[in-house]
Amino acid sequence: MLHFYKTPSLLKKISDDLVWDITVDDKDIYLTFDDGPITTLTEYVLDVLDDFEAHATFFCVGENIFKYPKICEKVMEKDHVIGNHTFNHLKGWSTKNDKYFKNIEKCHKQILRHQASRYKPLFRPPYGQITRSQINILKEDFNIVMWDILAYDFETSHSPGKSLAKIIKHTKPGSIIVFHDNYKAQNKLNYMLPRFLQYFKEEGYNFKKLAFN
Repeated sequence: MLHFYKTPSLLKKISDDLVWDITVDDKDIYLTFDDGPITTLTEYVLDVLDDFEAHATFFCVGENIFKYPKICEKVMEKDHVIGNHTFNHLKGWSTKNDKYFKNIEKCHKQILRHQASRYKPLFRPPYGQITRSQINILKEDFNIVMWDILAYDFETSHSPGKSLAKIIKHTKPGSIIVFHDNYKAQNKLNYMLPRFLQYFKEEGYNFKKLAFN
């Protein structure tokens, strides 16, 4: 099975109305975390980010925000950003549009309990699965954020060391990197995240959150 740690440039060109990376003048990279918040692991991520004075964007599942509102509040207290990852982690390719949009709206309402809508909201489709018709509707109200680098922290066939080496190799200024604060990814994330941050901090990089007008 092929593992694309870096998103192919052709895919970015085909869907150039989605956000894959950020044009920057400085050594800025954008960490994102999908699927939380959950107990222990999301809090671990927040502590590691603190250690490196890093900011990030958390694409949260609405059901988890509902279950763990105090962790969601902690994300905000640390000055990170929350994005929408649907309420029930739905696959866009196999979900009818009406159901999909209602699920996203349900998640959005949960987010608004914790984060004021100062900017155009962020949305990331679970599994990266989204249809063209869904994009055309959602982009009116959301910045749809994909990724430049996928950490494969959920993939057990690759060792943590191998995955870390791959994402370090491909990360460049402006890259959007996806990690996962879910239990499936926990062991690899615990290994990869602090080492990734240490490497790029020593290289003079800044770790920024996503925000669009």
